[in-house]
Amino acid sequence: MDALQNRQRWMSVLAHSQPSELLEHWQPLNLSPTFQRLRPAETGLTQLQGRMGGTGKRFVMGDMTVTRAVIQLASGVYGYSYVSGRDKDHAELCAVIDALLQVSGMEELIHKRVIAPLAASQQARREQRAREIASSRVDFFTLVRGE
Repeated sequence: MDALQNRQRWMSVLAHSQPSELLEHWQPLNLSPTFQRLRPAETGLTQLQGRMGGTGKRFVMGDMTVTRAVIQLASGVYGYSYVSGRDKDHAELCAVIDALLQVSGMEELIHKRVIAPLAASQQARREQRAREIASSRVDFFTLVRGE
C-alpha cells in the first residue's frame, strides 16, 4: 500500500471512530503535541447525493452535519479531519492524530495503539450488524406454496 492509501485508510478509521473509544486508545499514550489551529473545528452541513441503481440521474438525499478541523504541528506537519456530527473535540483530535501519523517515528506507535484497535472494533461492529441482518433474511425461492 502506498502512502496515499495508508493515509486514506487511517483517516477513514479516525472519521468513523466513536469519540469515547478514540480517547480510550489515545489517552494512555500521554502525548501532548504542540500545535496551532489553522482552521478551528467548525460545524456545517454537507449535501448527500445518490443515484438510482448507482448509474441513474443524481438526486439529493438530504443534508448531514459535518465537523472539520485543520491543525499544524510545531514541526510544520498539517493534520486534517472531517467527522460526521457536531463533536468539535473529536474532529480536532482526529486532525492531531492525522498530523502525528505523518511524523516519522510516531507512525508505528499510533498505528499499533490507536488505529489498529479502532479498525478491529469497527470491523467487529460491521460483522455483528451483518449477522443480525442475515438472521432475518428471507429466501423467497425456498418457500413452498401451500397447495
